[in-house]
Amino acid sequence: VQLVESGGGSVRAGGSLRLSCVASGSSFDRVDGIGWFRQVPDRARQGLACISLRDGTTIYAQSVEGRFTISRDANTIYLQMDNLKPEDTADYFCAADRTRRPIRTKYNSIRVVEYDDWGQGTQVTVFA
Repeated sequence: VQLVESGGGSVRAGGSLRLSCVASGSSFDRVDGIGWFRQVPDRARQGLACISLRDGTTIYAQSVEGRFTISRDANTIYLQMDNLKPEDTADYFCAADRTRRPIRTKYNSIRVVEYDDWGQGTQVTVFA
C-alpha cells in the first residue's frame, strides 16, 4: 500500500495543524490499522496514534493523548494536532499495519515494528 502524508508546516506554540495520510493501492483492503509516528534527528521513531480500519478503535500514546486526534474518511487518515508545543517539532509519518489485531492496545498498535508500509513523511515545526 502506498501512503502520502501532507499538511505539515510551521506554527506558533499553542496552534494547530491537521496532517493527512492518503492510502492507495490494491492491498489497501488488507490493511488493519493506520498509525502516525514522528521522529527527530538522532532519536528513535515514536508512535503517536493508531486507528483500526475495521472498527474505528483509536489508540494514543500518553504524550499526545488529549491534544492529538486521529480520524478517518475513506482512504484518508487525519491527525489533528492541537495545543502544539515546541517539543512536537519533528518529521511525521503515517504507516500501515497489515496484521489483523482483534483487540488493539498501546502494546500492539503504536510500535514501529508492527507496521509494514511507510510514507515519506511531512515536517512539522512549532516555534515559541
